[in-house]
Amino acid sequence: MRIIAGAARGRRLRAPARGGLRPTSDRAKEALFSSLMPLLPDASVLDLFAGTGALGLEALSRSAAQVTFVERSRSALDALRHNIEVVGLAGTHVVADEVGRALAGALPAAPFDLVFIDPPYDLDATEVDQVLTALVRHLADHAIIVVERDGRAPAPTWPEAFEVLRPRRYGSTMLHRGEYVREPDPTSPPDRSGE
Repeated sequence: MRIIAGAARGRRLRAPARGGLRPTSDRAKEALFSSLMPLLPDASVLDLFAGTGALGLEALSRSAAQVTFVERSRSALDALRHNIEVVGLAGTHVVADEVGRALAGALPAAPFDLVFIDPPYDLDATEVDQVLTALVRHLADHAIIVVERDGRAPAPTWPEAFEVLRPRRYGSTMLHRGEYVREPDPTSPPDRSGE
């Protein structure tokens, strides 16, 4: 496992001593980040179910401003903190907590422009949907959310505030994507700056 491109290109990442994590393949990661390049400069990124931190650290290497990692497993947290040190880039925050509890509170560096959700494949689809609903209050307008799931799992049920983008399959992995489009405040006066 390594950083593919950017300032930390080639740095090797450590996996937890105990197994159970399913790292995103280099092929899927490269394709994903190629599509995200316009969004990355100076972005605030949230990496949920962060595991080793590979996705968030790849974003940081490719010019994201800061990444907040949320992970609860002690062995994954040990690997994550090691990997942050190896990559050696500023702008990281680690929240050692369960994702639902973390989203119920305040998160460092919110609102976020880009969110990775890479839960265990056996996490129930309704729990993924609950994460998407809880996430809304932490998002910047037009934030992109990427949900990684097993190709056989049902697609996420996106809240109304999201525009669903075309999913992409890489082997047995499906990457679902949505864009958060904030509803206009009906009490705000219309924008007449262009008149």
